Amino acid sequence: MNPYDQYKKNAVLTASPERILIMLYDGAINFLNVAKRAIEEKQIELAHNNIVKAQKILQEFMNTLDMDANKEVAENLLRLYDYLYHTLVQANIKKDISKVDEVIEHLRVLKETWEQAIRISAKESGGEEMFDDDDNDNGSA
Repeated sequence: MNPYDQYKKNAVLTASPERILIMLYDGAINFLNVAKRAIEEKQIELAHNNIVKAQKILQEFMNTLDMDANKEVAENLLRLYDYLYHTLVQANIKKDISKVDEVIEHLRVLKETWEQAIRISAKESGGEEMFDDDDNDNGSA
């Protein structure tokens, strides 16, 4: 395993659940940016594969929602994730960049919201700031 791959593996294995959540949002956004470029370049298989990767992340978000913690918030997130998932299904079928862009924008807003919530929670509990300015790179082109 090359040093960069080892670094990435260690970053995931040692990350807090909050950090993993943000990493998953970044991953989905990155996959969709690759899919957009692939659609533009008529690389259908590459576009398909990257949209499917983003869909898998959305499925993970849906599967790991804690419906008992705050039922109303969880149900709203479930509906939103489901909408985004089905929007990606349509984007993949039609190779529709506008649908991919719509999902990217929702994911960016959700990621920013989670980052703010995590910062507030950390401040209230006396924890450390977990995001550096360098961590906000979402791979957008």
